[in-house]
Amino acid sequence: MSPLLYYALPTLGSYVLLSIFLLRRPRLLHTPWVPAFCPRLGAHRGGSGEKLENTMEAMENSMAQRADLLELDCQLTRDGVVVVSHDENLLRQSGVNRDVGSLDFEELPLYKEELEVYFSPGHFAHGSDQHMVRLEDLFQRFPRMPMSVEIKGENEQLIHKIASLVRSFDRSEITIWASEKSSVMKKCRAANPEMPFCFTISRGFWLLLLYYVGLLPFIPIPEKFFMCFLPTIINRTYFPFSYSGLNQLCAVVSKWLIMRKSLIQHLEQRGVQVIFWCLNEESDFEVAYSLGATGVITDYPTALRHYLDNHRAAA
Repeated sequence: MSPLLYYALPTLGSYVLLSIFLLRRPRLLHTPWVPAFCPRLGAHRGGSGEKLENTMEAMENSMAQRADLLELDCQLTRDGVVVVSHDENLLRQSGVNRDVGSLDFEELPLYKEELEVYFSPGHFAHGSDQHMVRLEDLFQRFPRMPMSVEIKGENEQLIHKIASLVRSFDRSEITIWASEKSSVMKKCRAANPEMPFCFTISRGFWLLLLYYVGLLPFIPIPEKFFMCFLPTIINRTYFPFSYSGLNQLCAVVSKWLIMRKSLIQHLEQRGVQVIFWCLNEESDFEVAYSLGATGVITDYPTALRHYLDNHRAAA
């Protein structure tokens, strides 16, 4: 055996064993985050499978099902009002080909009478309430309800207005910053550093890399939430690419990479809550919770409440 291998192999073996040991016992190195709330049932766009997405009626319906988290997106109107809307352009939601930012709040059109549920293709939601709502209205109506606010674009005015609203309603601990982009998240954290925040896409890949090379147990994690799609919904309710071949490849690769119980348990032990989206079938609820996830975000809060209540009764 060469001198290099003589020293390298025992060192590598010791590193692997130590990494595995600390992966299972992360509290030996890290003080876990203490959660301000535990979101078992999250309502996607306020519960967009049962009522028109992001309306007050949808939020009320989800609250009736004892939701623990309202997931929503925000846009900014021309007159500076923060409104709850997934899309910047209103064509899909209202049939009006205008951007939210090109209209004053009072000019915003009503939602269509029915909207297709994005994560349940072919299914449509209806509701008597077709009005877009202000984020401020939600904070007033549900002052202690945890909410996840996703920022899609690099609109600093929007970010600072949301940060200011969160402070004025004294809800920094129960309002989550969410964004796919690290550049946007950096601005969100600067605007209100007291709010917990999620992994971005690039940070999620970094997390997986650290996990697979064995460094994750040694690295601090500032995020308090890991919100991730459940790979098993690809090709069934979630189609990230326009080509079926790419979707199939994504399903196989992401399932192999993400659905690791040891990874999820490690995050949970460090106080990082794992939440899978957007799950609308009982079989997917079962997969997510069996992996050790904190919670699930769904379009159908009634179905998830039914599952959770039955599961608790059977336990």
